[in-house]
Amino acid sequence: MSSTTRIGAAFALITAAALTLTACGSGDPATTGADAKPAADAAKIPTDDVVTSVAKNEAAAALLPADVREQGTLRIATSVGGTPPGALYLPDGKTIVGQDIDFADAAAKVLGLKLHREAASFEAILPALGSGKYDLGTGNFGVTDERRKVIDFATYINDGQGFATRKDSKLQKITDLVQLCGLNVATGAGTTFEATLEKNKKVCATAGKKEYRVQTYSDGGALWISLQQGRSDVVMSTINGLRFAVEQQQGVKFLNEFHRLDVGFAFKKGSKLAPAFQAAVNQLIKDGTYDRILKKWRTSESAIKESQISPPEVK
Repeated sequence: MSSTTRIGAAFALITAAALTLTACGSGDPATTGADAKPAADAAKIPTDDVVTSVAKNEAAAALLPADVREQGTLRIATSVGGTPPGALYLPDGKTIVGQDIDFADAAAKVLGLKLHREAASFEAILPALGSGKYDLGTGNFGVTDERRKVIDFATYINDGQGFATRKDSKLQKITDLVQLCGLNVATGAGTTFEATLEKNKKVCATAGKKEYRVQTYSDGGALWISLQQGRSDVVMSTINGLRFAVEQQQGVKFLNEFHRLDVGFAFKKGSKLAPAFQAAVNQLIKDGTYDRILKKWRTSESAIKESQISPPEVK
C-alpha cells in the first residue's frame, strides 16, 4: 500500500472514531469499528494559528551552538497518526497538526530556526536521535529515569499515563495494576505504557491471580477497534489523548489518571540544543503563547510553570 493510501486510511479511522493514540505512530488500518462516526468530526480538529506571531528572542537564540545559528535549520522527527492533541494529518494527507507541532514550531520561531520535519514511527525516533539521523524529536515523549540515561529532554507539558475502557465495563478506576489481572490490556508499541505493564506483570502472580495480557499496537486505530470489538478489555495511554478520544467515540469511557509524567522535546544525550529549547519554552510561557497553545488543544490542566532539562521522574 502506498504512503498516500496509508495516510488516507489512517485519517479515515481518526474521523470515524477509531482514534489513534498520542504516543503511537501511523499505521495501515483496514477496517473501522461498529460505532464509527461520520467524517464530519474532522471539523473538531482545531486549526487556529497560535504560532505565526511568535517573535525571535535573541537571548534564547544565543544559547544555540554557533553552527546551528549559522545554518538556521534543524531536522525534527515527529510521531504522526495520533488523536488530538497528538500529531495527525489533516484531510489533505499532507498537513500535520497537533500540540507537539505547535510547541515545536513556536520554539523554533523563538530561536530563529526553521524545522525540516519528517514523520516517523514513535518507537523509531529515540534510537534515531542517538545515531544522529535527527536533531530532535517529538511524540509526547514522557521523561522517565530509564530514558534519561540515553536521552536529554527539554520539558514543555505534564501529561502521563491513564486508562480507558468500554462503558459497559465494571471497571471504574485503576489505582493498582493488580486490578488488570486476567484482562487483555491494549497499549502503544514502544511506549512507557508497554514498559510499565511488562515490568509489573509479576503483581498478578504475587496476588495469586491470572497474569494480564499486554496487546501492543503500532497503529492506534486498530487498538481502539480491539477495545470496541471486545478483543481488549482496557486501554492504557496518554491522559490527554484518552480524554479526547473518549469524547469522540460512542461506548467508551475514561477511567482515571494513573501516573503523571513530564513530556519534552527529545535530544541525543549531551546535546547542546536542550538549553536553548528550554529557554524557548520559558519565553513562550512568559509571552503568553504557551497558554494559547494549551487552550487551543484543551490541555490547560497539563501546564508546567517552567521548562526543565531532564527532570527526575516523579514516582
